[in-house]
Amino acid sequence: MPYENIRFETSEGIARLTLHRPDKLNSFTLAMHRELRHALDALQADASVRVLVLSGAGRGFCAGQDLADLDGKLGPDEVGVLVEQYYSPLVQTLRALPFPVLCAVQGIAAGAGANLALACDIVLAARSASFVEVFCKIGLVPDTGGTYFLPRALGTARAMGLALLGDKLSAEQAEQWGLIWKCVDDAALAAEVEQLAGQLARAPTLGLARTKQALYASPGNSLEQQLALEARCMRELSASHDYREGVAAFLEKRAPRFEGK
Repeated sequence: MPYENIRFETSEGIARLTLHRPDKLNSFTLAMHRELRHALDALQADASVRVLVLSGAGRGFCAGQDLADLDGKLGPDEVGVLVEQYYSPLVQTLRALPFPVLCAVQGIAAGAGANLALACDIVLAARSASFVEVFCKIGLVPDTGGTYFLPRALGTARAMGLALLGDKLSAEQAEQWGLIWKCVDDAALAAEVEQLAGQLARAPTLGLARTKQALYASPGNSLEQQLALEARCMRELSASHDYREGVAAFLEKRAPRFEGK
């Protein structure tokens, strides 16, 4: 399908998906959601992809939902359908992708935009970036996984403060609190993202996918369940091409050439 609200391309194992409504701070519309779904479906069917870079065009990452796009239809049916049919599947799809998802945040990440970033595996943010849970300003609850990600990353006290007060959280503070991986100078963001994307694209993708799976399963598992999951992953991965290549490269004292399988 032709994309008007996003930009999507793949090259050398790296997929790049850019929210592209810069004049509206990349706020979500139904059309953008449909394009995102199409692009993510294409990603899942492309065995060559080994990392996804998610970003926003212009001066902001994403300002959340564009309320004007709903044409005044803001009742319980419309809002409920919006969350259930668009935002929730978007988060679930991102979390389940069998390769790392790297998010680059510049400017504002607000509402669903903030939580979309938190749904990614690794988040890099420009020093001038900020995260804000704006839902309390209009009487709603943080969606797009906000009530799931925030307490797990920050603990209840900080999650409550962000969700109930709606204050901006700077990228530097987000890094210090462990909400994101790294805060970098604005001018360095693009280069940092490219370096990390290249590193992940050359890594043993299947092993990274199982690492994601194990880490995300951990909070809901007992120690015994987690140990069993680790054993299953290790059994599968020890039969993989990249494991054999990694061991051979180590023994031969050379750089490994992983194929992602």
